[in-house]
Amino acid sequence: MTARARAHTNIALVKYWGKKDRQLIIPQTDSLSLTLDQFYTDTAVDFRDNLDRDHLIVDQKEFPATKLGKVTRVLDRVRELSGERRYAVVNSTNHVPMAAGLASSASAFAALAMAASHAAGLDLSRRDLSRLARRGSGSATRSIYGGLVEWHAGHDDLTSYAKPVMEKVNFGIEMLAILIDTQQKKVSSRGGMELSVKTSPFYPTWREIVADDMVAMKRAIARQDIDAIGHLAEENAMRMHALTLSADPAFTYFAAETIQAINLIKNLRENGLNCYYTMDAGPNIKLIYNQQDRAQIIDQLTPLFGRDRLVVAQPGPGAHLLKN
Repeated sequence: MTARARAHTNIALVKYWGKKDRQLIIPQTDSLSLTLDQFYTDTAVDFRDNLDRDHLIVDQKEFPATKLGKVTRVLDRVRELSGERRYAVVNSTNHVPMAAGLASSASAFAALAMAASHAAGLDLSRRDLSRLARRGSGSATRSIYGGLVEWHAGHDDLTSYAKPVMEKVNFGIEMLAILIDTQQKKVSSRGGMELSVKTSPFYPTWREIVADDMVAMKRAIARQDIDAIGHLAEENAMRMHALTLSADPAFTYFAAETIQAINLIKNLRENGLNCYYTMDAGPNIKLIYNQQDRAQIIDQLTPLFGRDRLVVAQPGPGAHLLKN
């Protein structure tokens, strides 16, 4: 049976940056994210007779066998849980730039987890789907759910999973992505995390910062306080990027236009237009603001970046099956 699923990307408001267990992808800290409606991956999985290995096709291009490590890891876990012995053909279409700091791996592996488990005849709970997706990408554990989602770090495979904070977001929070550079980044998220954990003298303090930010962020969400959410997300993101600058060797995901965008956003705030920024492992900026201010914000950003590089996203749904 072929199963097809769609999962959306998520952007962390309180960041995940560093693993305790690289094989199981157990994070150093909790994290909290917003699933977005505009960026998503559609994936079909078909376990077939007479295959001698798994096959991966992304955007009509087949990947070599040597590039299937994480995909095979997820499929092997599905085979282990289901008793399925056959290899699979995985066919994905990305509606999000890959490896550019826009969370393409989150949507990709959440969609893979859901499609592969159903193709193998499993009926996993969403908690167990989040644990399965985590085997491919840490942030994918959060894309199983829609809206605002917490990833509980835990300490092993059973205790590290995502859970919803507010799936049906009933207040006006919105994100706007500035697509500064959608090419593959030079330093992968995985490599950047490992270097930061090993060499930044500030990493122990980062764990304390995240613990405090998680408490404050959930309180701000409960109050539906977009300004508090934005401020916390902005501070958390910059402290994450301080880890990259304090690593040995130091590195950064910033580009020249990233700095321009940050300065413009700060100027907008100084002039009474409340908006905040966050960024992940890539140069692209994501603005957080009240949707009633969208038109003004776009008007201010368009002269510098162009309208076609501004993508508005609202809270999106969790992973779900598609009709074949």
